[in-house]
Amino acid sequence: MTGLLLLNLGTPDSPNTPDVRRYLREFLMDPRVLDINGLGRWLLVNGVIAPFRSPKSAAAYKTVWMPEGSPLLVYGVALKEKVQEALGQGYKVALGMRYGSPGTPGAMAELAECDRIIVLPLYPQFASASTASSLAQVNEISAGMAVPPPLQIIQDFYDHPAFIHAQAELAREAVAQADHVLFSYHGVPERQLNTTDHSGKHCLAKDYACCAKIVPANRHCYRAQCQATTNALIEALNLDPKQVTQSFQSRLGKTPWIQPFTDQVIPELAKTVKTLAVLTPSFTADCLETIEEIGDRAREDFLEAGGETLLRVPCVNATQPWVDGLADWVRGL
Repeated sequence: MTGLLLLNLGTPDSPNTPDVRRYLREFLMDPRVLDINGLGRWLLVNGVIAPFRSPKSAAAYKTVWMPEGSPLLVYGVALKEKVQEALGQGYKVALGMRYGSPGTPGAMAELAECDRIIVLPLYPQFASASTASSLAQVNEISAGMAVPPPLQIIQDFYDHPAFIHAQAELAREAVAQADHVLFSYHGVPERQLNTTDHSGKHCLAKDYACCAKIVPANRHCYRAQCQATTNALIEALNLDPKQVTQSFQSRLGKTPWIQPFTDQVIPELAKTVKTLAVLTPSFTADCLETIEEIGDRAREDFLEAGGETLLRVPCVNATQPWVDGLADWVRGL
């Protein structure tokens, strides 16, 4: 039997402040997420972020929480169940979260009797803070198993036809109504791009010209992969590149993060754009960053700056095109 391990970042157990504080501590204490020295990380997380940011984050989580629980978890469970049904006998699908519940150790235990495990982090673009951290945990768990099944790891799928088709299908109606399309990706610090530069001299060229296309030097560069996703969706949706903008959201702290920033781009677009469609294709499941940050706060900023309508395109979640595409992809591995 073949195992399929679906991985995502995680979510608090509830939108209450203690659970959110616990989740933020676990998440931000990961050295791949907050990549500063250990003492500085401990002081920042436990002395500043966890005490002061948790109540604000909890209030935001309450606005997106579903009757069944966190959207990220609800859609993750639905995806697991639907893909299991589509794959049928001969496959076993499990869902693991890097932080929080259901944890990756339990998901790996579910697949321990499989002949092999296909490991799919549900992050389209490779990043140290998400993909690498999740895979490091999987490898650590595997190393501790009595008889670890062989692992087949998928590091990214930023331009895979299954993902691009599913996201494009969800976007067609909104894009047809819009004057302009914004692709908003999660941000990362610029220094994390340098760590994936295989040449040591390619990344962070002027105006990010280094990200224009994937080459051997930047094949694991998060920003270059985001650009490749944008390019693939422009083609799939038959968009005019002049009517498309790419930006990055959710930055933290004062160190340089990749640009341009979504919260600065949106008010500028509102000066000339009346109807804006926003896609968030660094996420495969809707969550706080897509529903609250884009659907609520960004929409409010757009309207206050003079825009009329912001159309948030959902993530692929557990929609049928994504389920079908993912199942077909896995069968071919």
